[in-house]
This record gives sequence, C-alpha cells and structure tokens, in this order.
Amino acid sequence: MTPNAEVSKDPRRWLVLVVVATGLLLIALDMSVLYTALPTLTEELHASASEKLWIINAYPLVVAGLLLGTGTLGDRIGHKKMFVSGLAIFGAGSLLAAFAPSPQVLIGGRVLLGVGAATMMPATLALMRITFTDERERNLAIAIWGSISVVGAALGPLVGGLLLEYLWWGSVFIINVPIVIAAIVAAAVIAPGSAGNPDKPWDLLGSLLAMAGLVGVVFAIKEVAKPDRSPTLIVAALAFAAIGFLLFALRQRGREHPLIDLQVFRNPTGVIGAGIAMFTLAGVQLMSTQRLQLVDDFSPLKAGVLVTALAFGTLLTAIPGGAILHRVGFRPLISGGLALAAAGVLAVVLLFDAGTGWLVASLFVVGSGLGLVMAVASSAIVGNVPEHRAGMASSVDEVSYELGNLTGVAILGSVAAAIYTSTLDLPAGAPAAAEESLDGARAAAEGMPAPAADALLAAAHSAFDGGFTVVMVITLAVLALSTLATTALLRRRGGRPQPAAA
Repeated sequence: MTPNAEVSKDPRRWLVLVVVATGLLLIALDMSVLYTALPTLTEELHASASEKLWIINAYPLVVAGLLLGTGTLGDRIGHKKMFVSGLAIFGAGSLLAAFAPSPQVLIGGRVLLGVGAATMMPATLALMRITFTDERERNLAIAIWGSISVVGAALGPLVGGLLLEYLWWGSVFIINVPIVIAAIVAAAVIAPGSAGNPDKPWDLLGSLLAMAGLVGVVFAIKEVAKPDRSPTLIVAALAFAAIGFLLFALRQRGREHPLIDLQVFRNPTGVIGAGIAMFTLAGVQLMSTQRLQLVDDFSPLKAGVLVTALAFGTLLTAIPGGAILHRVGFRPLISGGLALAAAGVLAVVLLFDAGTGWLVASLFVVGSGLGLVMAVASSAIVGNVPEHRAGMASSVDEVSYELGNLTGVAILGSVAAAIYTSTLDLPAGAPAAAEESLDGARAAAEGMPAPAADALLAAAHSAFDGGFTVVMVITLAVLALSTLATTALLRRRGGRPQPAAA
C-alpha cells in the first residue's frame, strides 16, 4: 500500500481540507473586503483615484505575478512548508495594512499580503491533490475548496461592511491575525508533510519577469482611464510589459522544469472557466457595492448584505456540482454555469433599479452560475498532471483565478472611470475635483449651496450609472463568448474528466 493510499483512508484528510480552506478563505476575503471599505478609507487617508485602484490591485497583481514561481518552489521544498510560511507572511502584511497611516503604506501592506497569499495559495490545492487520491473524493474536496474561494470573495463586502459598522477601516485587516495564528498551529499538526524534490530548480527570475509584464499592462490600463492620460506613459508601459513577457517566454523555452508545463493545457476549459468566473465576480461586486453606496446612499453593511446573494447562489451549486462531475462531465457544469451567470448579469442590467428583491435575485443567479464553474474548473486543471507536478498545476489554476480578478478590477474599473470622466457634464462653478471620481463629486458637494450641490450630484450619478451599465454589458459579452468557446472545446474532448499522465 502506498503512503498516499494510507493518507486517503485517514479520516484526518477532511481536517486537512478544513485547514487549507481556512487559508484560502483569508486569501479570497482580502480580494474583495475593501470594496465596501474603499469609500471610508479613501476619505480618511485622502487617497486619489489612482491610489484607490492600486490599493485594490496591488494585492492580486503580486499574487498573480509570483504564483508560477511559488508553486514550483512548493514542488521543490514541500507544500506544507510553503503553506505555513505563507500564512506567517500574510499575518505580517495584515498588521502593516491595518495601521497604515497613508495610502502608500497601505499599498505596501497589500503587496506583503500578496506575497503571503502567493506563497500559500498553490499549496492549498497541491495538498488537496496529495491528500485525496480517490478521484471522486478529490472532485468533491476540490469542489468544496473552489466554493470556499468564491464564497470568500463574495462575503468580502459583507465582512467589510459589518466591521465598518462598529470599528475603524483597519479592522478589515486585523481580523486576519488570530485566524492566521490558529491556522498555523493546525497546519503544523494536521497537514501532511512532503519532502519535495530538492533537485528541482526554482526560477524566481522567471516569476519576476511574468510579474513585470503584468505590472506594465495594469499601469497602461490605469493610465488610459485617467482624464489627463499621457500617451507617452501608455506606450512606455506597454513596451515594458511586452519586454517582460518576451523575456519570460524566452527563458522558459527549452528549460527542463519550466514554470508552465503545457500538459496542464490539455483541457483549457478549466483555465478559461476559472479566469472568466473571477473576472465576472470581481466586476459585478466592485461596481454593485460602489453604486449602492455612492449613488443609492446605502451603508457599507447594507450594501455588503445585498451583494452576499452571490455567495448564497454559489453555495447552492458549487458542492453538488463537484459531487456529480464524474456522472455528467465538464460541459454542463462549465459551459452551463457560464451561460447561467450571463443570464444573471443581464438581469442585473435590466433590474438594478427595479427594487432590492430583484437585485438580490439577479445576483443570486450570477452566483449560482459561477458556483457551477468554479466547482469543477480546478479539477479540470489539476487532473491533467501527475502528482509530482501538483504545485505547478496549482499555480496555473490560481493564476487563472488571479488574472481573472485582476483584469476584472483593472479593466472594468478603468472603463467605468473613463466613462465617468468623459461623460460628466459639470454644472457651472463646480470644482474640478468632482471630475476625477464620484467620491470627489460627493466631497465637493458638501461645501456647496443646496441647489448647486444637487445639480452636481445629479450629473455625477448620471455619469457613474453610464459607466456601470457599460461595464455590465462588457461582462455579459465576455460570458456569452466564453460559453460558446468552452462548449466547442468540450464537445471535441467529449466533456469528461480524463486521467493525468504519469
């Protein structure tokens, strides 16, 4: 009997799932917990529109850039060590962010949080791959793992709103610390140890080159969204990104242990599904929570409560989806889930102002579709490779999620900002600061006479609503195209899970 078979029959394997799910929950919460806290911390730290986007994006950007390197490092030194180390770094970043006195320090804290998340995130899925050797058990465990990821991201706005109701904005970070300590202790006792393969090289430079390319792309997107955009900076950022990605590709060519093994793309629908699901979740959450607070004057808590309809929809479908994967295959879950999410986004566009009940129902449908996708996307990716490449496959899986989240916030957030600045019709005498963002317009209106303030806010709300609608239509189009693409890909492959090569 192999050691892995013994682990599979050990009842503690489900406790391993609880421990790694706790770490994943922290990572996912920090993706979206700032959506409801953003207006408050923007006001208290006097953050500019550009700093706001970097406060949000610094975290997923660092995570996505480092994941390829940290996953292969886990294959080299052991995934348990990576998980515990990542938790410790994550706790340190939480402390720095919680007591940040300025936007710049907060961005630094978010960067450290990203390093911790990137260190432990591939280990969470790799430990699942190692612990659960039975295919049906593994599919169910990964479905639970995937649902934790979506639910954590969906619950972020609620957690942020609840904490802000009673505490200061830094509480959205400080709450991580006791959970990190408990998870470190539990992981040390329960998680299976693995020596790894010390002969495998660790390509830190390759990982940094990938992150450099991502930084260039994100910087270019943000510069395009500015009202006073600089064509020179945009071209320079895109050139920087192109050089980073080119050097990364050249470095990986011919390497015995590349950061990305093309075998993991035998079933690309997993990568597509994971990325598009997070793209949708990030865009819908960010825009909905901001609109509810800044246009409809909802409190952070009330906005967070409404958006948790996404989480409830995800819970309804994610775990059952993983449990029936071996019976129905990938196509009805991935392609069908994307189609269902598209229907939900269409309902959000049409019914956002129809009443709270209609909004909650629409978000619930979006979450239900995303739950189906994310329940099995990771199985489609990790199931393509043998166990000794679990860390690499986990990295690709997590990069798919993080790139989806990163592009969702960067692209859709920038599109919304660009439409706001280009369509805002400022009333005569309104301060120029109102043109930068809706937050700026609200702040400017506080010092103006009532008629002028009302006119300014009406114009600002109209411009913001225009951006909101365009963002949702873009999200709908992306979901529709992804549904068609995954349907075609899975039809050629038969839509069934296939065993990994040895």
